[in-house]
Amino acid sequence: MGLIKKVTLSTVGLGSAALGYLGLATTIVSPLPADDPLWQSKSFAKYNRHRNPSTQDICVKRIPLAKIRPELLEKEGDLALEFCRGVWGGWGYRFQRAYLARKYHSPATTHQLWTVEQLAHSAYAPGTVLTDHFEVVERTANEITMRCGDTPRNPNPRESDGLFVLSAAVDRASGEAVLGLKSCFFTSKDKVEGIQGPMPGWMEELHRWYSRIWMETGSWRVTR
Repeated sequence: MGLIKKVTLSTVGLGSAALGYLGLATTIVSPLPADDPLWQSKSFAKYNRHRNPSTQDICVKRIPLAKIRPELLEKEGDLALEFCRGVWGGWGYRFQRAYLARKYHSPATTHQLWTVEQLAHSAYAPGTVLTDHFEVVERTANEITMRCGDTPRNPNPRESDGLFVLSAAVDRASGEAVLGLKSCFFTSKDKVEGIQGPMPGWMEELHRWYSRIWMETGSWRVTR
């Protein structure tokens, strides 16, 4: 019993330390500012045509440029792409990827990205679909916007819909790379009254910690 107690306490301690590190290494901003570019984007106008209330946030991590792989700073867009590859091909997405593969990988979805190798090397061009849950719908040099919430095989308005934006930019003034994971979840099928987003509070909190994990493990791909 004493050994079990010690192991349990050690596990709790490690878990608390990990959460503490994630909390210090990343920043969550919610709600998104009124002037956030997402609100004026083509994707938001197209998929949230009713302008329904949303659950929104952005997870941010700042990394000194000295710690970034130097080849990723030579050409605009390389940092964002490699960060995107790190998120989906990284450890943080492994469990969900495996779960979705068991449930949805079929002859109808073989054209999608499923393996770690595919996710870690894709160019993530518009139209790219991964694990029957995310589809690249918009792309700039520093941002990759994906639609989520339901299978991409359903192009129609949905009960569960949303946008997920992965970004990476260089802040020369501070000497840092700024990585971002922006989420915006909403219902697009019908008009929704009120101001409450679709996620209950407890689910929103879990989502934010999950975003922190994706951010941390995805950032490993771009650092030395």
